[in-house]
Amino acid sequence: MAQSDEQARQHLLDLLGQATDELAEALGALGEAYEQLDESQGDRLEEQLFRPLQLAYGRAKATYEGFARRHGLALRELTTASAGLPSTGVKAFVDQAVEATGRAEAQLITLQESPMAIELGDPELRAGISEVRRMIDALSRRARDFVRTFGR
Repeated sequence: MAQSDEQARQHLLDLLGQATDELAEALGALGEAYEQLDESQGDRLEEQLFRPLQLAYGRAKATYEGFARRHGLALRELTTASAGLPSTGVKAFVDQAVEATGRAEAQLITLQESPMAIELGDPELRAGISEVRRMIDALSRRARDFVRTFGR
């Protein structure tokens, strides 16, 4: 493999890793929100937001690791940022999760539309990105619905 192809694939992998980190940040924020809710509201948050996002994160991580493995690329440890102080509040944590998911989606769109992804990616990479985007597509709407009915 030419060095430039390897570098381009590493760049694709890095972009996917950044998007995956954003999803991890969103999960952390939802986890913090969950801790502040009663059982009923926590179950709603888990079902409507956390679980779908957790599945998307898992798919993104598997896509990241699979692409690296198939092309012999260097993996880095995926990270997560601290969600913040408990005083941030449930609504702010949910908003933080929506913002992080939006950043992840923007990165995935850029990656998906990149000529490099088409040229140097592989079918598994493209399918994984598409699936993650599909999984997070409605998160913002579901989060608005959750916050709108929060505490009722």
